[in-house]
Amino acid sequence: MTAGRGDRIATLDDSVRLTADSVHILDRRAFPDRLEWVRASSAEQVADAIRDMVTQSSGPLYAAYAALTLTARQVRGLPLDAARARMSEAGRVIGDARPTNAHPREAVARILAAVAPATTTSELVEAAVAAAAAGLTHYADLSDSLARATVALLPDGSRILTHCWMDAYLFAIVRAADEAGRNYEWVTTETRPYLQGARLTAHSLRELGQDVTLITDSMGAAALAPGSTIGPIDALVTAADRVSLDGAVVNKIGTLGLAIAAAAFEVPYYALIQQPDASTRTAADIVIERRRPEDVFETLGIRTASPLVVDGWYPAFDVTPARYVTRIVTSRGDFPPDSLADYFAEASA
Repeated sequence: MTAGRGDRIATLDDSVRLTADSVHILDRRAFPDRLEWVRASSAEQVADAIRDMVTQSSGPLYAAYAALTLTARQVRGLPLDAARARMSEAGRVIGDARPTNAHPREAVARILAAVAPATTTSELVEAAVAAAAAGLTHYADLSDSLARATVALLPDGSRILTHCWMDAYLFAIVRAADEAGRNYEWVTTETRPYLQGARLTAHSLRELGQDVTLITDSMGAAALAPGSTIGPIDALVTAADRVSLDGAVVNKIGTLGLAIAAAAFEVPYYALIQQPDASTRTAADIVIERRRPEDVFETLGIRTASPLVVDGWYPAFDVTPARYVTRIVTSRGDFPPDSLADYFAEASA
């Protein structure tokens, strides 16, 4: 491993910027070939960017907080009722941008709860801005706690297979590993059709001085198999977009196949999420987004399928049943997937 890597900064660790009159979001569809920023001057435009995959994983949370802070600034001159109505409408469009990813809705709930007691527009604006800043700090703190719990499960020298893009969790894991004096090797899938693994995960890991091997999505099971020439995989580690109370993991399409292969070859699968979703008893309660079938026909805007092909199927996420998950790693430590109620019991203890 590269010495001094703990001092390095990944480009994507600063991917949403708020200015006086707009939100600038680093376009992950173009990165790393081009550093392009999408400018949004309203909550609606931020929601469009989230929906159009300009940003993913933790990015929608950052974008949601920035959008609601911007909206609060924009309502400064309105009467209280009008300001409150605009904040609610901005929250609605942001919260609806990605049905499966709960991050935007979490940001909206925090901001709207903070502004509810306001008796003047000035109080509303101040409460919204303060709540957004506190929310970002809270998210970073929970990510660090989750990362330390993850590193505790991964001995020094582990070779880790990951899928898609963990964003803040990935950066926090690298930092926590540095603090613990542990070195890891990473294997990442390319993650069709947007290639987040190839463009975002692998690139960021190299920026941070990590050893990383890129594989295609179809190689995952072979990499996990005993005797693979890539070398033993010690753990499958992914983020989770949602985890229901029955321990089912909703994550980027392709996670299910990797989890099944890991279970077959007795490789532990650790799914990372700050907290399970208390509002969903089972994965059946979670809306699984469907994206354009045309996305399957192309890669990064270039058609790779035959022009004769007109039918495609693209669910953005899949559901991994609890029986294929070894531990759910949260901000309060790791839990067996059938004991997630303990997460909330600890909160009330």
